[in-house]
Amino acid sequence: MSDPSDTRRYLENWQDEVDSASEYRAMAASESDPRLAKVYANLAAMEEGHIGFWEDRLRRAGATVPPRRASWRSRVLAAVAAKEAVDQNGYVKQPETAGTAMPGHERWHARVLSQLVATQPRGLQGSFLGRLEGRHRSVGGNALRAAVLGANDGLCSNLSLVMGVAGAAIDSHGILVTGLAGLLAGAGSMALGEWVSVTSARELAQREIRIEASELREDPEGEGEELRLIYEAKGLSPSEAETMARRLLADRTTAIDALAREELGIDPKDLGGSAWEAAVASFALFALGAIVPILPFLVWRGTLAVASSAVVSALALFGLGAAITVFTGASAWRAGGRQLLLGLAAAGLTFGVGRLIGIALAG
Repeated sequence: MSDPSDTRRYLENWQDEVDSASEYRAMAASESDPRLAKVYANLAAMEEGHIGFWEDRLRRAGATVPPRRASWRSRVLAAVAAKEAVDQNGYVKQPETAGTAMPGHERWHARVLSQLVATQPRGLQGSFLGRLEGRHRSVGGNALRAAVLGANDGLCSNLSLVMGVAGAAIDSHGILVTGLAGLLAGAGSMALGEWVSVTSARELAQREIRIEASELREDPEGEGEELRLIYEAKGLSPSEAETMARRLLADRTTAIDALAREELGIDPKDLGGSAWEAAVASFALFALGAIVPILPFLVWRGTLAVASSAVVSALALFGLGAAITVFTGASAWRAGGRQLLLGLAAAGLTFGVGRLIGIALAG
């Protein structure tokens, strides 16, 4: 029998591979480009082999192999997250995979590019590269994560504000007005900050792309060498990397696009999105969270309103904490409970401070 910690690790690796295979199959089924669809299907087949490897390890350890079912997080996301990029070396230090092809398979993602070079007479377009290498980051995960975090900010800050004012023994009408003011001030501040952030990031990205374009014009050989080294670092052989760089440099627009993506980490067609859309979304999401603690004051008064505010806010805190585990992979109960405790601790602290201030002012 294996050590229980090994068995847990085998099961965790097995679930990761089940999730990856499921996600790659979903991507292959929804991909309109047949070349990418084939790549995703091949990746799914590779992950199926990894599933079998860990199932064999589980059986040897005397453990029961569960049915192959994607986790709820995988089903919610419905696309590959940044797992392959982050975990591509995850098996290197695990002794069971020594001598197998699995560590190489997990690094094979970048090598897929070389299989597609021959199909592109002028090299892979930058957008095509971005869809393959950056697909994980563009399937809505960032937007959903921002939504959860934005609502959480509004909820925590306004709950603390409302509880602080309630602790000072201010009447329900005053608490309601204060909560609404906190909602508008916080949401406005968040929106302005998001607008400035996105605008500044866009301007910086545009400047970096202009510099890269100038360097390409003045020293195309040097930029080609940079691309070659980047692709080698991703796992391509020297000859494959040389072929890739040469084909990309055959077209200036494609070369700038590839340099922006590979060297700068910038998508020239995105550049952070619309600053106004980001500002409006930030305002709405903060307000969505901030309105929760003040809703009871629209219906009730006094102690009942304060208690109801604490209860509905506690439920919302737990829900938001659990929701973020879609991205972190942590236990929903643990993350939700942690968020609940931290949020209530902050609210309790401000309530206590408000109570002390109220007593002091009352003389």
